[in-house]
Amino acid sequence: MFTREMMESFTELDFAVYDCVVKNEDRIGRMTIKELADMAHVSTATVLRFCKKNGAAGYSEFKLMYKEFLKGKREALKDDGGSELQGFLASIHSPDFQESIGRAHQYLAGSRCIIFIGIGSSGILGKYGARYFSNVGYFSLFIDDPWLPILQNPSEDTVTVALSESGMTKQTVYIASHLHQRGCTLIAITNNANSVLAKMADCNITYHVTEKMVNDRNVTTQIPVIYILETLAKKLYNSDGRDASD
Repeated sequence: MFTREMMESFTELDFAVYDCVVKNEDRIGRMTIKELADMAHVSTATVLRFCKKNGAAGYSEFKLMYKEFLKGKREALKDDGGSELQGFLASIHSPDFQESIGRAHQYLAGSRCIIFIGIGSSGILGKYGARYFSNVGYFSLFIDDPWLPILQNPSEDTVTVALSESGMTKQTVYIASHLHQRGCTLIAITNNANSVLAKMADCNITYHVTEKMVNDRNVTTQIPVIYILETLAKKLYNSDGRDASD
């Protein structure tokens, strides 16, 4: 509800009202405009201006909007009983998914260096992937800085594994594009088969789970990504019998 664009227009007094609202979300629906103004140590006119900045015609409408926002926030994190993961686990036996895993394995098996890239939550998974692949004996690096001057002349046996839930993250697409243009094979792991990253890649593995957002933040489960990374690493290890490193 409180978008970044709205909050950029907030004054110091607006933030005083905002602070009271978010810290007393269970009480706002029962509070009068004067009670909120007194709590925030501002005038009722300031509260009214705050409501209008957030798209409400008045205080009563703001309370209704905030109530719906809180309801939606709670529903977004509702436990789905594992149905999404069950759906993903069922899909791993599909011909398309197995073909993608097989193609990715072929590219990785012929590599001498594996570069993982990603931003945010995908970046954390990229670090995990680089460490996991290193543990099974494959030289792997993680890069999250789009301006890092790396691999000016990479060899053809370098593979990039790009992770992005949306497949549209600008920084990830930027790094992936530059490495791809320099001759690196590109494997994408995304939740969107029609994304820029997926279409750019030599091989795309899509995990197809429902996207979830809370307060404009992505909370889509990333368990499928961990499964995909570990599956690929184990296939590599078992295919050539290298000893795992400590």
